[in-house]
Amino acid sequence: MSRSSSTPSSSIQRGARRGRIGVGLIAVIVVAVLAGGGIAAYYLFFRAAGPEIVRVDGSSTVFPITSAWAADFNDPSRQVIVAFSGTGGGFQKFCRGETDLSDASRPIRASEIDDCTARNVTGIVEFLAAYDGLSLVVPQSNTWVQSLTVSELCRIWTSNTSAGACGGTGGRVTTWQQLNASWPNQAIGLYGPGTDSGTFDYFVEVILGNDPSEHTDQYFASENDNELVQGVASDPNGLGYFGYAYAIENTATLRILAIDGGAGPVSPTSATIRDGTYAPLSRPLYVYGSARSLSRQVVQDFLGFAYTDRGTSLVDLTGYVSLTAAERAEQLLKLP
Repeated sequence: MSRSSSTPSSSIQRGARRGRIGVGLIAVIVVAVLAGGGIAAYYLFFRAAGPEIVRVDGSSTVFPITSAWAADFNDPSRQVIVAFSGTGGGFQKFCRGETDLSDASRPIRASEIDDCTARNVTGIVEFLAAYDGLSLVVPQSNTWVQSLTVSELCRIWTSNTSAGACGGTGGRVTTWQQLNASWPNQAIGLYGPGTDSGTFDYFVEVILGNDPSEHTDQYFASENDNELVQGVASDPNGLGYFGYAYAIENTATLRILAIDGGAGPVSPTSATIRDGTYAPLSRPLYVYGSARSLSRQVVQDFLGFAYTDRGTSLVDLTGYVSLTAAERAEQLLKLP
């Protein structure tokens, strides 16, 4: 008993001594480095002690692209860390100087540029990353809906109940039968991105007349597209929208609807997204940098890798539509 009760105390004492020795050794090294080369040498020493870090945040739609690039680019000397908090949330972090690059599924707003400028994050550069077709999906068990018109999408997702809503086609509907008498008299379960999402902003712009207050709040909202996938797949009356890559990856449980933008129903495919015939839900995806972040060689190297043949093939593997060789060359010209 005396051995077992004394061992932890001894270990703690030995650990404390080792900790003091370690701290003391670091202090000696820091003093030596400062004496030998000043502050610059100090930073070089600590940079050499670990990998260079590049932080990326923003759109959950763009996340599969930059995370695929990062997984291929990373090595022991450099680590690109990718997270997602929505396009709007990502820009907030970017403007606070917490990230080097910001993923976005819509262009940066003037108010966001002003916020960045006020915080000395300037010289913002927009890089085109890929193309997406915002996709409407239902569970595989849904056999009655094959396509929806833009007006029908508006009536499903609007909060406006007046007869003049959605271009005069009518106010909000809550059941399938309200759209088509032959469809089930069942409440439609809605799943979509939260208000910090660029996908939310884009959907509001092209479907609801660019008025966020028109978007119903009676839906399951999440910045995590995988949660939306699971929600729709598990709801017999579910309907959701998110990026094409998440839709095409989950066709075992989801069915992607064709959308009629006025020229007849068109399904999202690489071809229809690239040529814009999947209208009005085809859109570009972006990555943003600043003068400060782009001055770092590791950030330049990461974006340079993104526009190589390998980076392009990774975009294709995610399910999004990659850039042409000419478009990639144009993006590379934006690097310092």
